[in-house]
Order: sequence, then C-alpha cells, then structure tokens
Amino acid sequence: MKSIPEEPDKDSVAEKQKTAPVPGQGNGWLNRTVIGAGLTSFFSDLSHEAVTVLLPSFLILIGAPVYALGIIEGISDGASSFVKLLSGHFADKMGKRKEFALLGYFATAIFPFFVAVAMSWPVVLFGRLIGWMGRGMRGPPRDAILAKSVDQDHLGKAFGFHRAGDTLGAIAGPVVALALVASVGIRDVFWLALIPGFVALALFWLLVKEKNPAPSGETRSMVASMTSLPLQFRRFLGAVLTFGIADFSHTLLIAFAIVGLTPSLGFAYATAAGAGLYIVRNIVYAIASYPFGALGDRIGRRTMLIAGYSIAVFTFMGFIVAPPNLLAYGFLFALCGLFIAAEDTLESAVAAEMIEERSRGLGFGVLATVNGVGDLVSSVIIGFIWAFVGYTAGFVFAAVIAAIGTLLLIAVSVPVHRQQQRLEG
Repeated sequence: MKSIPEEPDKDSVAEKQKTAPVPGQGNGWLNRTVIGAGLTSFFSDLSHEAVTVLLPSFLILIGAPVYALGIIEGISDGASSFVKLLSGHFADKMGKRKEFALLGYFATAIFPFFVAVAMSWPVVLFGRLIGWMGRGMRGPPRDAILAKSVDQDHLGKAFGFHRAGDTLGAIAGPVVALALVASVGIRDVFWLALIPGFVALALFWLLVKEKNPAPSGETRSMVASMTSLPLQFRRFLGAVLTFGIADFSHTLLIAFAIVGLTPSLGFAYATAAGAGLYIVRNIVYAIASYPFGALGDRIGRRTMLIAGYSIAVFTFMGFIVAPPNLLAYGFLFALCGLFIAAEDTLESAVAAEMIEERSRGLGFGVLATVNGVGDLVSSVIIGFIWAFVGYTAGFVFAAVIAAIGTLLLIAVSVPVHRQQQRLEG
C-alpha cells in the first residue's frame, strides 16, 4: 500500500519562498539588480546631463530672460515630484514597479529631442517637463526594487553604488558635451544625447529584476496610505523639506559661475569653465557616494546625513565670500559634490529603514515629492532673488534655510525612547 505524501506546511513553504534566491540576483549585495540599476543610471545621466550642462548657455543664445532658467528648473522639478508620488503609490498597488520605471526611462530618453528642436524657452520648458516627469515616474519604483534586492544591513552600500553610477554618468555627460560642442555645435550635441538615453532603457529592461513582484493588496486611497506611514518618517520628511528649500538647482549654480567668470574669461571660456566646474562637482559626488553609504551602514546613516547637511551650510556661506576665480569656485563646487553625495545616498537609505517593504514605493514617492517641492520653491526663489536683489542675498537665504533644516534633522534623529525618558525624568 502506497503511503500518502504529507502535505507541506504552508508557513514553511512561504518562508522558503521568501528566502530562496532569485535567479540572477546572487547572494551578495552587489547583485545583478544593483549592477543593472547602476549601469542604467550611468547611461541615463550621461544623456540628460550632456544637455543640462549646455542649457544655461543655450538659453542665453536664444535670448531667454534671466529668470527663465529658474522657472524651467522649478516647474520641472515640481511636476516631477508629484509624478513620483503617483508612481510610487500605483506601482506598489498594481505590483508593476518595473513597468512604471521603464516608462519613466523612456520619457527621460526623449527629453533631448525637444531641446534640440527648440527655438524659444517655453519649448525648452515643455521638453524639460516631459523628461523630468519621466525621472519622477522611474525613481520610486526603481528605488523600491533596489531596496528589496539586498538585506537591510547593506542598504547604504547598494544605494551608494547606484548613486556612484548615476554620478559617473553625470561626469561623462558634460565631458562628452564639452568634447563635441566646439566641433558639432550645441544642437547636434542634443541630438547625439538621445543614444545613451535609449541604451539606459534597454539595460534596465534586460538586467533589473524585482524579487517576487506582486500587488501590495492595498485597498486604501493614496491619502489614507500616506497618513499611515510611520510618524518618525513623517518627521524626517519635515527636515528634508526644509533643507530642500535651500538646495537650489545645480543648473543655476552653473549659470552663476558663467556670469561671475565672464568678465575675466569672456563668455565662451566662462561657459567651458562652468561645465568644467560642474564636472568637478560630479567627480567628487561619484567618489563620495559609496563611502558615505558604507560609513552610514557602519556608524549611522542619520549621523552621516547630518554631516552632509552641515557641509551644505558652510558651502553656501563660502559662495558669499568667495572671489570670482576658478580656484575658489572649484573648491566650492567640490564641496557641493560632497554634500549632494551624502544627501542623495543617505536620504533614500534612511527612508528604506523606516518603511516596511510593501509601502516602500509610496514612501520613496513621498520622499521624492518632498524633495521636488523643495527644488521647486528653492529654484524659483533663488532665481528671482538673483535677478532682482543679487547673488549674495540668494546665498544668504540658502545658508540660513539649510541650517534650519540641519537642526531639524538633528532633532528628529533623537531616538524616541530617549525623548520618552526625558519626559518621564
């Protein structure tokens, strides 16, 4: 008589499914998905940064007003932020994180086309809006896939590696643009920038895999889901938003350098110098991203983020007193790369440790939205302050607001149980 096989225990099966390795992922933190996300970001950033670094000069050439760049940056970043919120929520809800990310990478890839055909700054605004909405759509689901692909102990390293790839592309883009612009012209550089954008799209499709993609089962509205996010995370967002209002667009910083250096170098050399300074910033950003993430894993992610925010305060103060020369600007642009490496790497890693996995897409979307609102406000305010008051006033504003954001981050980083002990004492 044949024995009837025992029915496997459902809990043990579920546990094995959770812990079983996903084909192609590998066992360490540097797996196929982490590498794929890094390579994708490299080529995507190469594409749009080759356009971005030439944008201030291009707008000057087509006769755009001084405040146009602030409006373009602010509106694009603001729209991107709200798309991030929607993308994070619906990607979680539908279990379609990779599909949302792919659509976003496509929209970013076609951004150079609109700038290449533009004859006025509103057309540039439209193209930038499409591209940055794509960036908004891809970010939260990609970050959720990335966070899910590694153990929590390695979140800083994984996000640091990704940001390093992202920033290496931001170095390569301006370098390629500078190498080509003298021989082919600005518009042809924009056309050529389409190629790496579509390479990025293909790499993400082929290499990045999500572990056990499935709908979150969330039935609540997006607003209800947002209010259920952890209180500690929501307090963290307040500090991020405040700091973000000081953290204006790097494109404005390039424009500032071009204006400051034109009297001594002339417009053509000042344009090249502005791009070169941006490359310096991105080199430091790329070098510092992984160390900041690894140190955050080891000694505390919030501690390292506070250090990054503090560097930003001193950097903005430095621009107030710096003489308009390449040496001083080079040092300050390098400090910009340092604090942005800490900000971009560690904000995501801190958020990932605060939010449970099934809501991470939404959580990253909310974080990105808060950052986008900060970018919108800061870029528009700084643009108008520079146009109607002066550059010094703009940097004073940025330094003061960044200092307040840093103090708020210190306050919300105090462990909850310590606060309770103080109250009880």
